[in-house]
Amino acid sequence: MAMVVKNNIAALNTLNTMTRNNSALTKSLQKVSSGMKINSAADDASGYAISEKMRVQIRSLDQANQNAQNGNSLLKTAEGAVSSTVDILKTLKEKVVNAANDTNTTADRQIIQKELNQAIDQINDNASVTFNGKTLVDGSMNKKIGTATTSAFTNQKLSTATTSTTALSALTDRDGNSLDIKSTDTIKVSFVQNGQTFTTTYAVSTTTLQSIFVNATSAASMTGYGFSTTISQTSSIGVEATGVSSYTADGTAALTVAGASGGTTGQISGFSVSISGTDGNVKKAINEKLDAFSLSIRAQDKSGDNALTLQIGAKSNQSITVGLTDMRAQALGLQGTDGTTGVVKTIDVTTRDNANVAINVMDTAIKKALDEQTNIGSVESRLDYTSSNLTSSSENVQAAESTIRDANMAKEMTEYTKNNVLLQASQAMLAQANQSTSSVLSLLQ
Repeated sequence: MAMVVKNNIAALNTLNTMTRNNSALTKSLQKVSSGMKINSAADDASGYAISEKMRVQIRSLDQANQNAQNGNSLLKTAEGAVSSTVDILKTLKEKVVNAANDTNTTADRQIIQKELNQAIDQINDNASVTFNGKTLVDGSMNKKIGTATTSAFTNQKLSTATTSTTALSALTDRDGNSLDIKSTDTIKVSFVQNGQTFTTTYAVSTTTLQSIFVNATSAASMTGYGFSTTISQTSSIGVEATGVSSYTADGTAALTVAGASGGTTGQISGFSVSISGTDGNVKKAINEKLDAFSLSIRAQDKSGDNALTLQIGAKSNQSITVGLTDMRAQALGLQGTDGTTGVVKTIDVTTRDNANVAINVMDTAIKKALDEQTNIGSVESRLDYTSSNLTSSSENVQAAESTIRDANMAKEMTEYTKNNVLLQASQAMLAQANQSTSSVLSLLQ
């Protein structure tokens, strides 16, 4: 190689090598200090894009998980209110059973009535419970109800061949055994609607099953009160508020009777049918079958779609819709507004007959409250599973993102050490290369 002084090629080569070593050391230092092998798109363009999408997904899944937990907290608030209402109704059932006992005087029943009134006011307070400013179980968060539904009661203890025109004295049970109702027996029918109790008593004679509901309606003497003139005798019970058709559990025919009008203002809260013999004693064996009408469709008012939507996924439409039913005293059938005077009335237990039918009203109210508690609890359970699944998904995506982006610290430290040594070596060699031109000076002496 020629000896020159203008261009020191060896030094230039060494400088370029040192620059590359310095750049490599800088990258190694960045990876070691950040803990990531991809710090920008320049490090790995495709890997950077994929990992960034994964980071978006992770953050979205974490937010969805938080949404599910917040939704669960809201539902726990609603469940607490409904649970309190159930406790109150259990106490009220105890009180009305007490009021139905003739060991109590009229004054005693009036005292029980006062306690009942206060408890029903508390039920309305429970229905006004809020979460983050949202009132939960006052009916303002119902699912869509296209038309007001009518309360329906079904009896599955009478023969499947029973029709509305069957004479009371000819009624038989599910097994075909006669109920043994005598034409000389007395029948008493009571029902509660809008907080008012109506009772009628008449001789069985040759009247039909339909007479029970016709005479009860006549006793009300108010337009829109009482029962529908149509009595269903098939396996079809009717259409629920959600628009789903309801049928008997075993698919066999059963008797279903509905209120004369729909909505919570027209609902039948409960009714009682009792057969007594000529001696005045109640025929319990007969009543156990004849008075076995239980709520099969709940009356609800027409409503828009006000249900809660909980976004529990990272993508559009990954959500759960939750409708919370009206749990106020009127919706439970414990209170109502007089259609004539507009006065709010609470179910009455100041007489023995009123207290007796109030027992069935409480049973119906408890059924409604427990149904709502079950509905809320099932969604809470689902949200627990959802939260667990979202946590697992987030962890798995995080693991995949870590594989792409995180640095192997042992490997990167090895690389850093190598680049550091190479940089120091190139610096030393550059010093030697810069000294090589000084040998030319000896030729100029």
